Amino acid sequence: MKKGVQLVKRLSPSLSTIFNFNSATHSLPTTSPWWSAAQHRGVKVNAIHLRTGNVIEKSGRIYQIVESEHKQRGRGGALMQMELRDVDNGNKVSLRFGPEETVERVFVEEKSFTCLYTENSTAFLIEPETFDQLQVPLDLFGKSAAYLKEEMKVRLQLYDGRPLTAAVPKRVTCTIKETQTPMKGVSATPRYKKALLDNGLTVQVPPYLDTGEEIIINTEDDSYLGR
Repeated sequence: MKKGVQLVKRLSPSLSTIFNFNSATHSLPTTSPWWSAAQHRGVKVNAIHLRTGNVIEKSGRIYQIVESEHKQRGRGGALMQMELRDVDNGNKVSLRFGPEETVERVFVEEKSFTCLYTENSTAFLIEPETFDQLQVPLDLFGKSAAYLKEEMKVRLQLYDGRPLTAAVPKRVTCTIKETQTPMKGVSATPRYKKALLDNGLTVQVPPYLDTGEEIIINTEDDSYLGR
């Protein structure tokens, strides 16, 4: 119970309200046992229909597709060149498949979590319905990890209880921490200017925006959407 209480104390008042925590009625487990996910077996598909992020079974191993490329070999016909990551040990391998070759695609579970906080290279998450806690490496979020912040809703893909990928919302609100000031004497107004956000990222924004303003950013390509 002690560790659970310490975690609750780290939450903001708004988070405590969301989860309705109090020491008399709720307790967080000192360990975070994985839920028993009923994992469906796969479905047979042609290799040409596989996409990046899909999970497949090959020769008794479970792989996630990191990159897939359709290649033409001239008279030799086409093939699918794939870079795969072994779910069990993290090793990467390259395999080739014929476009019509049958591959077993494995279904994964997708769940929603709330970010409690990040520390060093780890994100601390909680499942809002069961209060199950989860620690995942920031690497699972890729470059979008910079947008993570307290109370943010994130999505995880899991296979057999193991997180494979993690994603932040496509649209997030950020605050401009610093931006370029218009240069006096310059008649032509630039279409965009650089702005440093509160998460440390630098993006392009319209010239009329100033320090302290909140703006909406597309996390997929770090582009300005509006305010």
